[in-house]
Amino acid sequence: MNKKILVAYDGSLMSRHAIQEAKRQAAHVSETEVHVITVIKPTGPKANAAVARSIENELADHFQPQMEKIMKEFEAEAIPIFTQVIFDDTNENAGAKLCEYAEDNKVDLIVVGSRGLVNIKGLFVGSVSKKILNHATCPVFVIK
Repeated sequence: MNKKILVAYDGSLMSRHAIQEAKRQAAHVSETEVHVITVIKPTGPKANAAVARSIENELADHFQPQMEKIMKEFEAEAIPIFTQVIFDDTNENAGAKLCEYAEDNKVDLIVVGSRGLVNIKGLFVGSVSKKILNHATCPVFVIK
């Protein structure tokens, strides 16, 4: 059975826990591949595209060593892995881009960490994980 797991990675503690959960999930099913995706949203001044792109490139450079480390961890356990940093210049929540990636790549499971930033009583998931929960077309595993 070929299974695809998508991990939403932002460098937070919960996203690192999501990486470990994906590794556990992959260990139980042969022919499982893991996709670790970071979505970078535009930052910086909109009026100066060159400055904004420079900031985005710095963010991507910041994530590159982390992605390489994750890749080595999975390769050491013979788990196929794909890592990617995606630039998303839409005004949408990063969760929308992750759901789009999941659909385009026929992902079977999304693993996402929740920072648990509470702004509404009783809501205990972050905005990205909430967006994924509400819009994903596959199962979602939220790490809390």
